[in-house]
Amino acid sequence: MTAANFAATTPDRTTARVRLRPTMTSDLEYVLSLEQDDENLSFITPWERTQHEAAIRFPDFRHFIIEGGDGLDAVGFLILIGCRSQHQSLELKRMVVQSKGSGFGRAALRVAKKVAFDDLGAHRVWLDVKVSNTRAKALYDGEGFVVEGQLRDAVKTAEGFDSLIVMSMLRPEFIGRRGLGLEVRA
Repeated sequence: MTAANFAATTPDRTTARVRLRPTMTSDLEYVLSLEQDDENLSFITPWERTQHEAAIRFPDFRHFIIEGGDGLDAVGFLILIGCRSQHQSLELKRMVVQSKGSGFGRAALRVAKKVAFDDLGAHRVWLDVKVSNTRAKALYDGEGFVVEGQLRDAVKTAEGFDSLIVMSMLRPEFIGRRGLGLEVRA
């Protein structure tokens, strides 16, 4: 892990209270509404309802509703792919949070890393983020993800093409951050 990644998040930083619960079919209208929200649409490639239904059922996927705040209301969703990968490499396929700047995204990402490394035995957790999504990129930087490279003009948009930044975290980096108090305890 680089020194910049350690410095980006300090142990005294507080995060919102969240938990992840498995998404149910009855949650899909909420999930689809978040994907279609103008605030999110430019940063993701939305799925069809059938794709989300498959992700709920397929054992290699973990589709979660992010619940947060005092009442643990739905505040977003996230999807992990590769949960049964022989290579122990999981992808954070999507994370969408309803209220930006509330701390729910950071807290959910920390819980997702704990699930991936502790519960699912990942060696590597990776993601891609659109170059234009500077808010998400800053979050991933601050949470210890390391840039691996860029997929140039990988996604077609209404304006042309957008590039993707590929980022990852390895188990030893996660353990090192946990030792500094930067991750959810085991």
